[in-house]
Amino acid sequence: MEMFREVSEVYFHREPVDLRKAIDRLSSIVALEMKLVACSGAVFVFCNHTRNQLKITYWDRTGFPLRYKRLEKQ
Repeated sequence: MEMFREVSEVYFHREPVDLRKAIDRLSSIVALEMKLVACSGAVFVFCNHTRNQLKITYWDRTGFPLRYKRLEKQ
């Protein structure tokens, strides 16, 4: 699976998000708070309060892949 094959834009949601939220709630944040279209082909990045975890979603023409990343200090 190739991620981000044709990325048009990347958007970062500035406010922390409860990362227990699934794709449906994250998509509604994109639509209602960010005033953007979730299936536009753009990548949307959400973080938690401590900013050490990310959830990344985008539309790949077949659905919304949801990626989770925990950031570690080096």
